[in-house]
Amino acid sequence: MKKTMLVMAMALMGAMQVSAQSVKVDDKELIGTWVMESMQWEGEKKTVCGKESGYSQFKFYGSDGEYACAELALTKEGKVVVMPHEYGTYTFKDGWYSEMGREAIKDAIVWVDKTTTKGTWMKRHDIWKKVTLPDKVVKYIVDCCKTKNTPADIQQMIKQSMFK
Repeated sequence: MKKTMLVMAMALMGAMQVSAQSVKVDDKELIGTWVMESMQWEGEKKTVCGKESGYSQFKFYGSDGEYACAELALTKEGKVVVMPHEYGTYTFKDGWYSEMGREAIKDAIVWVDKTTTKGTWMKRHDIWKKVTLPDKVVKYIVDCCKTKNTPADIQQMIKQSMFK
């Protein structure tokens, strides 16, 4: 009898853990600005982003599917360097996520709660936090990301004049 009750209690606790781990958050909660909290490549030490590491990443998800991603770093002199990574579109529906037209991946974004997500990208485990930044900052970083998309005619001129 005691064994049966112990097994039932353990099964119930396991079921409660599973339900606690599968947080249901509406897809639209992704809309907004996100900052990387930490990242960890498999087999390496975790990097906590922010002031101590002098590194972070930024993602913006617009309600119209607009997407921007940038890396940010602090120089030794204390200046911020914005390194545009991508600018384009994203989709997110029923746990299926895609950015920049790449193949959609199930559970690329896993909700921890309404303001925290985790996910894996190319063997790197990330944690992201939803943040409120001043509109001027968001606009500036998104505009920097837009410059990542060099127009085709300018690309051709650069190739002809610098990479002959």
